[in-house]
Amino acid sequence: MCATRLPFRFGISTMTEAPMLTAALEVATEFGTVTGYSAELLVPKWFAKNPTTDVADDNRDLMRAAVRAHQVMRDHESPDATAFQHWMRAQMQCVEAAGEGTPRLVAMFGVALVERAMIDATCRAAGKSFHGALTEDLFRVRFGAIEKRLAGWSAADLGEPTDSVRVRHTVGLVDALEPIEVPADAHRGDDHPLSLVDDIRAYGLDCFKLKVSGNEVADLARLEMIASLTPPGASFTIDGNEQYPEPGALADVLDELEERGHADAILGGLLAIEQPVARARTFDPEAAEGIARLRSRAPVIIDEADADLGAYPRARELGYGGVSMKACKGVFRALLNRARIEADGEGLQSAEDLTNLPVLPLHQDLAVVASLGLPHVERNGHHYFRGQSHLSAVEREHLAQHHASLYQRTADGDLWLDIQDGRLDLRSLQRSSETVREGEGRTTAGFGYDGPIDMENGTAPQL
Repeated sequence: MCATRLPFRFGISTMTEAPMLTAALEVATEFGTVTGYSAELLVPKWFAKNPTTDVADDNRDLMRAAVRAHQVMRDHESPDATAFQHWMRAQMQCVEAAGEGTPRLVAMFGVALVERAMIDATCRAAGKSFHGALTEDLFRVRFGAIEKRLAGWSAADLGEPTDSVRVRHTVGLVDALEPIEVPADAHRGDDHPLSLVDDIRAYGLDCFKLKVSGNEVADLARLEMIASLTPPGASFTIDGNEQYPEPGALADVLDELEERGHADAILGGLLAIEQPVARARTFDPEAAEGIARLRSRAPVIIDEADADLGAYPRARELGYGGVSMKACKGVFRALLNRARIEADGEGLQSAEDLTNLPVLPLHQDLAVVASLGLPHVERNGHHYFRGQSHLSAVEREHLAQHHASLYQRTADGDLWLDIQDGRLDLRSLQRSSETVREGEGRTTAGFGYDGPIDMENGTAPQL
């Protein structure tokens, strides 16, 4: 079990601990039989936001979804099926054909977990980084099978992966904004920041994701306070987390914020507005007017409502301007939406978090961010969890030795994510064979990580 150092409230849930599910998948490839890995934190009440179920039942549903996806991929009728074909089969059978009683985000989680292990196995077998395998077409991505207009899309056109990315720091609903707000019993034996002000000072942050609660009075006051504490020229996204009854209600809050004149920094630096209403109401035609009002300030993107292959195109028809990118929703789905945005000539793909922790969830998600060249990414796992305390000693040592530009060892010997001037260094995630020959380091032959995975360290249920 991974315990938080600070509680994280979002939507209807406050997280204080969560298990991490790790998958090991044996895959026969043209390069030989190898094992690929993936993992994900089982975040409560996000995949299925049902207040009547308990967390243990939700976790079992997520694990069952992964087992189901594995069974579908394993039973593919063609022994020569590509990674993309295996994913397509599982996506269609597990997600697109899901019945009324199956939350599609739950089914999608299972497909994505197994898909990422398959991607990792392909990279390891070929001795390639994720970006190398992707751009050399080892996964055989063929989006023309989904939309004919995308038949000519090629990952080779993505160019080189980015070396670093701007961190968009999450400000949760119960996060302390100033040091004086930190409760005396909140200190967890480390000297890392506990308030927004301290985070900004420690990491050089200038980009933020602001959670709102759906309580208009409380949200107004909190947004104004945040505006007074963040640096000049900062950028922001606002995440409704499905909390507003309709998008016009959030538009009213932003209008009043403008009238009061105390949060011009947020309104002037607004990059996107994420999932303002419940996933079930996202595609309601009556929401279009409110979406248009919000869109006049910044693109409105879907997140929880992005639960099947047709979600983003339906959202575009109603005036939404983009979609979130989370590896937990699927790598090929992220690439598909990128291809659609390129074909449309407009649209925003924004990298969001699900409290990603090292090693596999964080590294795999950041590897996709680097390949897509996304300019900023929400990151919050380093704030709500204590370093890499959930990992085994052998895993932590591998990170220290081979990903030293992404992590820093503190005076007490702990290992923490290393954010410098508000950015993360991503170079260690996808070193290619060419950089090794040029003397710049070793190859990361895997999906963002090629080191040991300790399946016995006791932090997670196993698939």
